[in-house]
Parts: sequence; C-alpha cells; structure tokens
Amino acid sequence: MSETRKICAVITARPSYSRVKSVLTAIKEHPALELQLVVAGSALLDRYGNAVNFIEKDGFAISEKVFMVLEGENKTAMAKTTGLGVMELANVFYNLQPDAVLTIADRFETIATSIAAAYQNIPLIHLQGGEVTGNIDEKVRHANTKLADIHFVTSDDARERVLKMGEDEKYVFNTGCPSIDLAAEVLNDPRLDFDPLEKYGGVGADVSTDADYLVVMQHPVTTEYDAAKQDVTKTLKVIDQLGVPTFWFWPNVDAGADGTSNGIRSYREKHNPKNIRFFKNMEPDDFLRLLLNSKCLVGNSSVGIRECAFLGVPVVNIGTRQNRRLRGQNVIDVSYDEEEIKEAINAQIQEPRNGKSNVYGNGDSGKKIADILANIELRFHKTISY
Repeated sequence: MSETRKICAVITARPSYSRVKSVLTAIKEHPALELQLVVAGSALLDRYGNAVNFIEKDGFAISEKVFMVLEGENKTAMAKTTGLGVMELANVFYNLQPDAVLTIADRFETIATSIAAAYQNIPLIHLQGGEVTGNIDEKVRHANTKLADIHFVTSDDARERVLKMGEDEKYVFNTGCPSIDLAAEVLNDPRLDFDPLEKYGGVGADVSTDADYLVVMQHPVTTEYDAAKQDVTKTLKVIDQLGVPTFWFWPNVDAGADGTSNGIRSYREKHNPKNIRFFKNMEPDDFLRLLLNSKCLVGNSSVGIRECAFLGVPVVNIGTRQNRRLRGQNVIDVSYDEEEIKEAINAQIQEPRNGKSNVYGNGDSGKKIADILANIELRFHKTISY
C-alpha cells in the first residue's frame, strides 16, 4: 500500500476513551495507518472529568475538538446535542477527509458520528455492535450497526446478532473488547501505586485504600430518567449505612444525569457521609487498578460487565441499564431495593473471588483491529446479505 489510510476516531465521552485507547495506540503505531483523533461532547467538559486532558497526557495529538453538549441533561437536550453533533462533525469530516471514520459503542451522541460519516460516503467502522442492554443505547447501537460498513464486535454472541441484522460476514469481526487490553495490562501490574485523594482530589470524606473499600459508579437510565434522583438516593443510603470506605464516581451526561447529580449533592449536604469520597474521573489505568484492588463495584456501569469480568472483580449491578448484556459469574443483579442491594454487597464482600471470565476477549483487540483496518477493502455502500 503506497499511502497510509487516515482513520478518524471520534471520542464523545469519558468511558469511550477507555473503550478505544488500545485501538488508538495500535493505529498510531501501524505503518500503514494514520490516526486522526476528534474529541467531542462531554469528553471536553470539566464537570464530566475533562477526559481530553488524559488523552493529551497519553501522547495523542488531537485533530479537532467539537463542543456540542447542550445544558439540560434531559431527553430534549439529548436529542439537540446529537443534532448539533451531526452538523459539527459533518464539517470536521469534510475538512479532515478521512479514509474511514470510527464510532464507539452506543452512547446516545455516537449516532451523530455515524450519520455525519455515512451521509458523506465515508466508510464507517463501528466498535461493540450486536450487544443488548437497557435504555436508549439499545436503539443507538443497532442504528450505528446499520449505518456502519465494518464491524468489530466483542463476542461470538454479538457477532451472531449483527449477522442476523443482515450484515456481510466478511465485514464482521469478533476481536474482543479493546477495553480488555487495558485490563490485561493492569492485571500484569496490579499495584495500587498512587493515592487517589492526593492525585485526583475529589470531595467528601477522607477515605483510604489501606482498608477494604468499595467503588460505586451509577448512571441514570435514559428510559427511566424521572427516577434518577430517587434511584441514586437508595444506593447512597445503603453505602452510608454499611460504613465501608467508598470511592464514588460522577455519572455520565445522559438524560437524568441532573437528577443523579442532584441526588448526590442533596444527600451530601444533608447527611455528610463519613465513608464516601466523590470523584469526576481518573486515568483509565488508575481507575482499573482502583477497581482491581476493591472488594466490589456497585452501580450500573458497563465496566462491571466487561473489565470486571476479566479482572474477576465482584459486582453488584443495579437496575435495568445493563439488561440482557452478556456477563460473567462475577455479577449479582438486583433491583432498586435497599435491602436487596445491601444483601448483595455483603455477599460479594464475603465471597472469595472466583468469577474471572474471558467473555469479552483476551487483551489483544487493539492490534487485531489495526491490522484489519490496514488491509480490508474499504467501502461505503452495502446491501442486506442473506
């Protein structure tokens, strides 16, 4: 191949970076590929952890920044943010002239990347298609799949689902999940060699990693956003009552995030829990080390389903956000019932760790994906295969 292929990856939120970091590295290092990196959405905002700072610290050059998040954190703001994203990203792709565009997973605004690329006849690459969950992500993920031309899925189960949607098997690859690549690195060096409070600050109680501790990450469910405040308040009550040192992470920007955030602030002001420290964000490696050395992850983040399965970290998964997603033996599923949550946490703390699983890959996804992108025939037109 005489010229390098320009692969434009769009990161729109904090969790998307950990999902794609190893792919970005592999593309950047591949002699036949050139990385164009666009950072957009909440990944640029301080209130959601300023993921862009970690991206730049890791040595990635950013081609464009796209500010597109409308205030409100409700259904209408979510729709308008996506529309603004289509308009802004269309210009970005027009200027960068990539050979292919990479969109990540299923967050609501990722459909903007897909539309802006597909409508300009730019081959579209989609990571993590074919999975099932709760909330609006379900629709967005499958819509991304139908707009995409090349599919990198994380399991055989997901691959079969993409094929059932009529996609060409020659363009559907089970490479495992790139986030497992980072988990594999952390598993090889699990030392918790930093002080979370000293490095990241946070607000709340003076907790330490010297004793047994929990990690909490709870997001709103977009199809149940009206209940976000009461849902997170129930989890806060349980964690407060248990008294176990806890590192709690701020929610993503979704419909209902204002309810979740308001619930956290209200509970802090009224009860001032002595065992909870709140954080906006951490570098992906640091976050995974914190998880690996914890007693349990509580909440509804997909990290509990993916990375924690590989690491063998016990998880209490609350509610419907990860509904039907393929999972390992490390997860206990519960409803928004305080007693049920408390019993599950106590059970996970007391049980020995025996739930490791490679259901989402072995830790070599990034290089697999880069090699395929360097050699596959790019296309921007397709029809349903039978």
